[in-house]
Amino acid sequence: MSKGRWTIKRITVKTRGRNDFVDITSLVAEEVEASNIQRGFCTLFVPHTTSGITINENTDPNVIRDIEVALERAVPWTGDYRHFEGNSAAHVKASLMGFSLQVPIADGRLCLGTWQGIYLCEFDGPRTRDVWIQLFAG
Repeated sequence: MSKGRWTIKRITVKTRGRNDFVDITSLVAEEVEASNIQRGFCTLFVPHTTSGITINENTDPNVIRDIEVALERAVPWTGDYRHFEGNSAAHVKASLMGFSLQVPIADGRLCLGTWQGIYLCEFDGPRTRDVWIQLFAG
């Protein structure tokens, strides 16, 4: 998708359940490597109101499980919600995670910490979700 002189790349992710954290680090890294940008920023945006994006540990799967449990405890699926679609908890969880993030690029690679990965966070699945990627050189 082209916005004036800026190009926004899109990756599509299929989620597997109501709640799902999908590691998209390698998909984003491929876009960065293909761009030939050596130094700059990678901005990621999720254009959905019931999914979000975050960076967290991608080595021990128990970390993601713990995040899911904590979010469910803090924002249970059923509650005193008024949204007519019945997915208010998904909207709240997505807002807590956030809809965008930015990662520096150096030497043509994402500057993530040793244990960090980028996750699409699903809270109203299973669904097919988009993640928009905009790369900036400089």
